[in-house]
Amino acid sequence: MKYYIKQQVFSWRDRFTVKDEKGKDVYFVEGELFSWGKKIDVADASGNVVLHIKQNLWNWLPNYTLFMHGHEVATVKKELSFLKPRYSIFGPDWEVEGNIWEHDYQIWENDALVATITKEWFTWGDSYELDIEDDSNMLLALGIIITIDCVIATQQAASSS
Repeated sequence: MKYYIKQQVFSWRDRFTVKDEKGKDVYFVEGELFSWGKKIDVADASGNVVLHIKQNLWNWLPNYTLFMHGHEVATVKKELSFLKPRYSIFGPDWEVEGNIWEHDYQIWENDALVATITKEWFTWGDSYELDIEDDSNMLLALGIIITIDCVIATQQAASSS
């Protein structure tokens, strides 16, 4: 199933909506404005927080933990690499491949495709298409995608200052 992420431009904190193919709001994503490290909550259409992403401080490279319903389900770590960004995912046996800087990549589990992420160009704000092969992986895949986007945005902001 396909989902669409459209981030709001000029927001003081991370805030965006995830829509399904019919344009219906499925998830609401919001980051905490004042916190030590990045913290992001994903709520369902009823307002219940179903996914929490927390930056693990005091690491040399970016490192985030994902929680679903209060239980740790994955850790995403940026790896040291010189040519292209690499991420390790601990929890599920998933791998990220593709052009991460261009937001055109896939998440794989062994030889099975879990999700494809593509950036929609020429839109106001960042917009992404997320194609999930199995809907049961939606929340975790969404969390990993948000985490990778967070790392990229932080690095771009640091390099532009």
